[in-house]
This record gives sequence, C-alpha cells and structure tokens, in this order.
Amino acid sequence: DGKMVTGKKTNLNVDGDSGTYYFADSGSDKGAGLNGTKDGYLYYQGRLVEAEDGSDFEVFEVKNRLYLVNESGKVQTDSKNYKVDGSYMYKISGGTIYYIDDDKNVEVLAQEYKEFLSKCKTERECTQYFIKEAESHGYQDLNKLIAQGTRLKAGDKVYGVGMSKTIALFQIGKQPLTEGMNILCAHIDSPRLDLKQNPLYEDTELSFMDTHYYGGIKKYQWVALPLALHGVVAKKDGTVVNVNIGEDPADPVVYVTDLLIHLAGKQMEKKGSVVVEGENLDILVGSRPLAGEEKDAVKANILRLLKEKYQMEEEDFLSAEIEVVPAGPARDCGLDRSMIAGYGHDDRVCAYPSFAAMMEAGHVDRTSCCLLVDKEEIGSVGATGMQSMFFENTVAEILALMGQDSNLAVRRTLARSRMLSSDVSAAYDPAYAEAFEKKNCAYFGKGMVINKYTGARGKSGSNDANAEYLARLRRIFDDNEVAFQTAELGKVDYGGGGTIAYIAALYGMEVVDSGVAVLSMHAPWEIISKSDLYEAKKGYVAFLKNA
Repeated sequence: DGKMVTGKKTNLNVDGDSGTYYFADSGSDKGAGLNGTKDGYLYYQGRLVEAEDGSDFEVFEVKNRLYLVNESGKVQTDSKNYKVDGSYMYKISGGTIYYIDDDKNVEVLAQEYKEFLSKCKTERECTQYFIKEAESHGYQDLNKLIAQGTRLKAGDKVYGVGMSKTIALFQIGKQPLTEGMNILCAHIDSPRLDLKQNPLYEDTELSFMDTHYYGGIKKYQWVALPLALHGVVAKKDGTVVNVNIGEDPADPVVYVTDLLIHLAGKQMEKKGSVVVEGENLDILVGSRPLAGEEKDAVKANILRLLKEKYQMEEEDFLSAEIEVVPAGPARDCGLDRSMIAGYGHDDRVCAYPSFAAMMEAGHVDRTSCCLLVDKEEIGSVGATGMQSMFFENTVAEILALMGQDSNLAVRRTLARSRMLSSDVSAAYDPAYAEAFEKKNCAYFGKGMVINKYTGARGKSGSNDANAEYLARLRRIFDDNEVAFQTAELGKVDYGGGGTIAYIAALYGMEVVDSGVAVLSMHAPWEIISKSDLYEAKKGYVAFLKNA
C-alpha cells in the first residue's frame, strides 16, 4: 500500500519471502532494511539471518564482519566451543570466531569417552550414566509417561530401562512409527570376574574371595593385576548399596596371585587354556587378623571392614552382584597419544558414540532409537539380554501412547526398522599376522568397521546382511564423508564370534554389524584408535538422520 514500514515485523511477506524483518525506525535510513544486529539478533537487508534448520549454528558475514548465529538468528558471543551435527565446528575466543578442525574434534570426543570408560565399568554404572545424560538432553522416563497417560508426538524424547542394566532411548520422528525406526544397538557388559554367592574364605591366614569368570577370557591374563570391585549389595530390607573399591587413588586394590617363574616349570608346559584354571581366579583381599579372634581372624577382619563401610553382613553376599574389573582409569596409548588403552572397549567403544550420536542427531524424520543391552558376552540371555522381550515391550508401550495399541503395529514397526548392530571388530595385529586375511580385516585409523557377517567356520551363528542394505549404507557414509572399512573376524576356520545382530534380524528388520576395531579384544586392557572412535560417531549420526 506504499506505507513505510519501520521496526520489527514478523511473518512479513517481502517479494514472496515470508519471515521476520527489521527496518530502521529513525534517522536518514528510516524504513531501510537493517544490516547488522538488533537486540542480539542478526539481520541482512532487513531479513533475520538464521542457521539452516537442523544445522545448529552457521557463520554469516554482514558488513565485513563475521557472526555465529543459531537456528533462531541469535548471535553467539560466549567464549566456548560450538557443535554442528554433533561435532565441534566453531570456537569463540576473545570475540573472534575460529573454525575447529577434525583433530580437535577427535581429541574432544576421546577425552569425553575416556572419562566415561573410567567411571562406568559395569552395565549398571553405564545405565545410570546414560539416564543422567539423557535427562539433561530432555529425555523423559517412559514409565512416568505411561502412568500419566501422556500422548507422544513427533519430537518427543523418551527412555525405558530394564532392571537397571539395559536402556532404550527414542526420539519420535515426523513419520509414523509404524514406518520403522533407525536403531543403534550396542552392549554394555564386558568380560570380567564375578564374585560367587558364597565368596569369602580364609586359607593359611590369607583371605580370598571366590570368583566365576564372565564371558570369553584368557584366564592367564587376569593374574597379577590391580583389580577393583564394582557392584551392588541388595539387602533383605529392600535397600541396595553401591560398592566401588579400588578406583580412588586412596583406595586399596585386590589381586589374583600367580605362581612364581622359579617354580612354574610344570605350569609352563600346560596349554594356554588351562595354564591358569578358573577355580584359581580367586582374589586376595586381606592378611591382617582381627584382634581377639581365634578362628578365621583375617576373614573376620574383612567382614568387620565391610560392615563399617557398607553395613553388610556375610549373608548379604547371597543377594549381591559384585564384579571384579581392572582398576584405574583409561589412558592415552602410544607416544603420539593416538590410541586409548582401557577396560571394556568391547563394547562400550560402540555404546558411547551410539549414545552420543543419539543426543546430537537433532530433528529426525524417522524415529531414532539407541538400544544398549546387557548379557551379550554370554549369549544375550536373561531378562536384560537382547533375547528378552524388553525391547519389544518398550516399543509396544510407545505405540500405545501414540494411539496404536495393537500387535500388528508392533510387528510393522520392527519389521520396517533398520539397525546398526554396533559391536567391535578385531584389528589387524602384525604380531599375530597368521590369524588374519589382510584383504578382509580391520585396521587402525581406517574408520568404522562394517561386518557383513560374523559367526564361525561356515558363517555359523551369523547375521548375513543384505547387499541392498549395504549399498544404502555405503551411500549414506560416502555422502556424509564418513571413513569406513569392511572386515571379517580373522581367517576362515580360525575361530569366530557372534553379536546380537541375528537376534534383531528375527523381527525381519535390516541389520548389519558395525563398530570400532580393537587390539587385544577381551583382555583386561584393550586398545582402540581415537580416529576410529570419531568416525564411528560420525557414521552413527549420519545413519540416524539418513537411513
């Protein structure tokens, strides 16, 4: 109508472009579109400048000056690092915007992962960590939503927990849930020693705790190491006490003894599988007798200490879950600090970037899911393993909160889903080159690993992914500049191993194994490459957004 417009105007249509504008309201430029900032927001030719939807932040140049703005057009000024698509892309320092290269992103993620790996050495500790982090990112407890009858919609974030040892997280997408989900699945249990239910005894004035090893281990690797105790003691009154001994520098550690080399002639002639027997993996916990006790005085002193610290009696071991794990934090490995040495890389080196990708993926079209399960190392059994009904039940509850309370909806959702079964691969080790086929094995520094199939011998017990699914993943990773490699688990007929992939495939969904290469897998201390960890997280983010 020819009338001059001044000030801020929302939903204004200018030459067919509807948006927020700001026009000068005084001076010689009155009515002209603003070039610069107003009330903390950036404008160019009057139009509010916003980062592209889903990109978090972008840099724009207006009047020869650079600005970092978010998706609302708000100018960022705080001196810190800023993430784009889950990776640190920009840094503001002293008012200047800097671009962060991939080397910085690799080290930032590696440091975050090391802190996680050092704190979370059991499936319970991992689950509690993920719950806390998820809630800080806006995720809500599914059980509370069920109790309230809250209806779920696109954009909602929820999580469900199974017996404190497994967790499933969902971000509801724009598409109907029955069109399927993009799922990242990893396991959070690792090989270890577990205390038996009647563990404590004394022999020749030394006190020990009896153990039963969990998962596939070389038993001889677990002797003569500083070890820690992690777990819980559940009492008859319903209270549950957390146990953590051996991680604080001021804590004592425990230890599995070994026979001195001077007397080990016969021992050294045994096969590696029996050079240390499972029943000999008892941990040494004390040698000081309790004053005034005549029988089993050292054992009595250990019970006294446990009662003082944890208010537990000997019979409380009957309802305890205490895991014996390597003591100490994860460390940088190599003079160039390119690797990480730590306990539990299998499979937390896949679980952590899967969770991180879930937190950072942003808005999604297809519902995204991160499923972190227990018991994989012993066959995915029990109520917290992948073979349980936990995941299926959780999906059914979510569908019910979306008004689709039917068995058919559950079946369609699962059958139309796509999954990365995120588990580790064996990295090529030149010290044991005879076990690997060089054209088809994983290498450090080559990116995330895709295993079309696992299993043993003639692919026994494997999930063999479809070629069409692999082609889709190749396109996604190439389009998003994700470094990846394909591999098998060693030479044919040399051995083998399996994952949870074949279990998820029973629903009819597309599944393939993917993860990070590991040296010395299942040893008390394993090694991974920092750059592979970084590429895995990049790949997981790309999968959630584009699969």
